[in-house]
Amino acid sequence: MQKKINIQNKRARFEFELLDKYVAGIVLTGTEIKSIRLGKASIAESFCEFNDQGELFVINMYIEEYVHGTHYNHNPRSERKLLLNKNELRKLNKEVKNVGLTIVPLRLFINERGLAKMEIALAKGKKMYDKRETIKDRDNKRNLDRIKKAYK
Repeated sequence: MQKKINIQNKRARFEFELLDKYVAGIVLTGTEIKSIRLGKASIAESFCEFNDQGELFVINMYIEEYVHGTHYNHNPRSERKLLLNKNELRKLNKEVKNVGLTIVPLRLFINERGLAKMEIALAKGKKMYDKRETIKDRDNKRNLDRIKKAYK
């Protein structure tokens, strides 16, 4: 078969405090899913937004054009609809409007049935001092691991 596809947004965990995670399906065309299966996608600069009808879309997700596609090829940065339950959509929409939280994509993957899924999270933006605290904690953990390894 093929290698496992797992495209991650590494900046999301640094820039945001993640509150709640969801797994959503994505509406894709044929050339888009073929490019994702080749690993030619990026969600580093993407975010999620609701439209007027209450549907959730991922914005600014980059899927490279399929190499063997003809004139049916897709637009690399088009908006793509995310599929969630009605209750989940209602809850997310309420949180985004009232509390001022945001929805960020964490990872894009292919599940065992061959369908493209996106893990999204309800998140709150970190302040600069929170980011410095995260960097400090990560460095301290790394140094502690080095010291433990030296004593073994």
